[in-house]
Amino acid sequence: MPERDPMDRPRPAKLEKGQPMSKLQSHDKTASAPLPATIMKENPPTRVARRTRGQNHGPITRLMSPSNFGRLLKPFIFLDRFETQGNPFTGFGLHPHSGIATLTYVAEGSVSYQDTNGATGLLPAGGLEWMWAGGGVWHGGGSGEPGRTRGFQLWIALPPELELGPSESVYLSPEVIPHDGPARVLLGSYGTATSATNAPSPMNYLAVRLKAGERWSYQPPAGHTVLWTAVGMGSVLVPDELRQGELAALKPSTAVIEFEAQSDAEFVLGSAVPHDYDLVLGSHSVHTSTEALREAEAQISEIQTRLIQQGKL
Repeated sequence: MPERDPMDRPRPAKLEKGQPMSKLQSHDKTASAPLPATIMKENPPTRVARRTRGQNHGPITRLMSPSNFGRLLKPFIFLDRFETQGNPFTGFGLHPHSGIATLTYVAEGSVSYQDTNGATGLLPAGGLEWMWAGGGVWHGGGSGEPGRTRGFQLWIALPPELELGPSESVYLSPEVIPHDGPARVLLGSYGTATSATNAPSPMNYLAVRLKAGERWSYQPPAGHTVLWTAVGMGSVLVPDELRQGELAALKPSTAVIEFEAQSDAEFVLGSAVPHDYDLVLGSHSVHTSTEALREAEAQISEIQTRLIQQGKL
């Protein structure tokens, strides 16, 4: 019999010299049946590199700027999400820009606009304003008709060959903006749709609307290693959950990006070939060099003098 300890527990059997391990017998009476195998379900890999809710300034939330995500996502350098909640918003009076293009997309409500190229009017829900500032332009705007207004304004850095060119403004009504399924093509192309405006470099910018439970996928074109999305309403899985008001920089990949709406949702998505130039900042301008910034500021000053003479400033 095996020796017993003072607590009356059997001592482990001893292995005699030269005895193989297989001959060692257990005297443990409490041995249980083998545990069933557990199958571990792996979570899909994250597509999100960084995310933010930005900084609020009244009805405007700045989600991206050159001091943070704009450095990572250039040529996309600023992104503002605006939502008035029905409160009056006087907007911004005439102010200058150069070296960039801006695209304002109205998801709900309407916004007013004016610029020094002579355009003025009201942009309805689903419409967009495409302003190519080039070497200098002044523009302004604010909320339009009473009621809730929301949407996005995106700033795009121009390459050296375009940053001092002539300014141009285009205002498009909802019915002329092409779409492929739930995706409206604001810049670039997707599926069978190509935007009515010309992008300054290879890029896509889409506005997508999904019902709860619907899925949609995006295949980044070759070379589009800059990828991001921002949620204007509801929440989506990518597979990480992104909620209303969030911007996410996505990891560079040639793989398809899958979106699934957790609720009725709206979001914008941008992809592009990287902008391999410095960002030289002025008060309302972004250029690729100090020399280009100085030249544009001189042109902006000339336009300002003319506006003062016309009584518009």
